[in-house]
Amino acid sequence: MSIQSVKAYFDTQGRLQDVLEFTESSATVEQAANVLNVIPARIAKTLSFHSSDDKGLLVVAAGDAKIDNSKFKQQFGLKAKMLDFETVAVLTGHPVGGVCPFALANDLSVFLDVSLKRFTTVFPACGSANSAIELTCDELERYTVASTWVDVCKAWHETED
Repeated sequence: MSIQSVKAYFDTQGRLQDVLEFTESSATVEQAANVLNVIPARIAKTLSFHSSDDKGLLVVAAGDAKIDNSKFKQQFGLKAKMLDFETVAVLTGHPVGGVCPFALANDLSVFLDVSLKRFTTVFPACGSANSAIELTCDELERYTVASTWVDVCKAWHETED
């Protein structure tokens, strides 16, 4: 149902035609980059973490970025601990490999990492392991109803492709 809920959401936004579905897997950053023929950094990966309120929180970051534990703790006041696969699916409504910040099953806080801002457009998943949509950072912020931009990652490069 996950891809269907995301498609229904983008239909209400007039963007259904922009949801891309592939015959190949796009479940990992590398697979998505290959399918889309872009550099891995332009893949907007959605990472799921425990939160202080036990609802969970999502961080959408560039494909080449890694969570910086000290920045994460400073931003959120807790250690970065990822959710297990089953919890991710229950909280987001999306399977691992297709987790995205759209049409979430629960009211989760979504944070966008500044590692994405170096790109004109990025490619988040759309609720399945073979889907994506190309969005500007402003569109990503609008469609995710993101709480805020954060700086919780490391190991990414400042240059755009």
